[in-house]
Amino acid sequence: MRKSKSTRRTFLKQSSAISMGFFGLQSFIMKGCDDPPSGVLQQMNMPYGQLFADKKKMLKLPKGFTYKIISRQGDKMSDGLLTPGLPDGMATFDGGEGKVIVVRNHELVSADFGAAGKTNEVNPDIPPEKIYDLGSTKVRCKGGTTTFIYDETTGEIESSWLSLVGTIRNCAGGSTPWNSWVSCEETFVGKSKNLKKLHGYNFEVPATLTPSIADPIPLIAMGRFNHEAICVDPNTGIVYQTEDRNDSSIYRFIPNEKGNLKAGGKLQALVIKSNQKKDTRNWEGDPMPINKKMEVEWVDIKDVNPSKDSIRYQAQEQGAAIFARGEGMWFGDKEVYFACTSGGKKKWGQVFRYVPSPNEGTDLENQQPGTLELFLEPNDRELLQNCDNLTVAPWGDIIMCEDRATPNIVGVTPSGEMYRIAENIGGPSEFAGGVFSPSGKTFFVNIQHFGLTLAITGPWDRTKNS
Repeated sequence: MRKSKSTRRTFLKQSSAISMGFFGLQSFIMKGCDDPPSGVLQQMNMPYGQLFADKKKMLKLPKGFTYKIISRQGDKMSDGLLTPGLPDGMATFDGGEGKVIVVRNHELVSADFGAAGKTNEVNPDIPPEKIYDLGSTKVRCKGGTTTFIYDETTGEIESSWLSLVGTIRNCAGGSTPWNSWVSCEETFVGKSKNLKKLHGYNFEVPATLTPSIADPIPLIAMGRFNHEAICVDPNTGIVYQTEDRNDSSIYRFIPNEKGNLKAGGKLQALVIKSNQKKDTRNWEGDPMPINKKMEVEWVDIKDVNPSKDSIRYQAQEQGAAIFARGEGMWFGDKEVYFACTSGGKKKWGQVFRYVPSPNEGTDLENQQPGTLELFLEPNDRELLQNCDNLTVAPWGDIIMCEDRATPNIVGVTPSGEMYRIAENIGGPSEFAGGVFSPSGKTFFVNIQHFGLTLAITGPWDRTKNS
């Protein structure tokens, strides 16, 4: 994230909103046309109706929906520190009695606004052992996470605090079934005169109701690379991972102990069995077809903690598939969805779906392999451009945040109909970290470059009848 250089688009009038079905889209991609054939474009499915601007002209939302800014960069937190800027990936956990625990990443480097302020004007009273990397007077490791407790009844944050300290560019991550958040560093910087430790790791943050700072233990066995997001299969405990590089791989981590990532495990990369080193990006050459399930296998990564950013090359030397900036990832109903932000013929984004084997991660896996399919590639930026964070809604649709200057929040039904939930009309900044509360009543999302976290509420169950 954050490095998107997308230009402003012309706002789409809702009266002429359009959609593209997956099967029409498949023929469009396969023929290699620059424009979709007649009949493919249809009226966009609008389960919530048209979008309308609020009085402050910040968002467009459907009728009956409202938003509230619940957190701003610089707000004083319960621990006396300041709410850091550049909020990114998030997860929610049930705190009981209408309380929601939200763990939130901050994609910060040294020059950004951190918990001690932009110029470190606030003196954080943090035990040194709780700081992963102290950095130096010239370079501060300001990345990490904050946690806040939100009351869905009052619509207010009750308390908030810094919960992971001393990391760099904590972009996305993912929740675990054992009530924790895995925060991912999107970097590969090493030791220097200003940095004391290596970076490019995942860190686990417990979801708690009481303020605490996570022990900053890097999950080295999960790999050192330009991490983006993870998701966990609750049945097996296997963790799937994306990598934010233009020539990235997709990984899985098989833990030695289910639910204990610190105990180590095996890191592997995805290979399409019928096409070794398949280029799924569709930038050129033989295209990856839409909605065709392809059997996969997984190859071991031997050097999980390399001195050079080489894990993807280790993978691809063994036939691993190549993806275009793997970003958002979520475990849905027995399947993994993940976004490739710059994939597709026009580099405007793809969404893939992986269905694990019934014997995933075991010696019997090859008898019934997992399958990968290209689920979505619109090649039309009025439908979708640079999909990034994604989640699966309580009703089963994929909900995506766009990574461009004037983005949308876009929904996709299982049948392939696309619709808009929100548009940012307040200024150039991506949406980030969209996620529903456990009750499904509240959708939390960040407007990253403004340092805002919003809570959006409304008749979400309307889509059930659409």
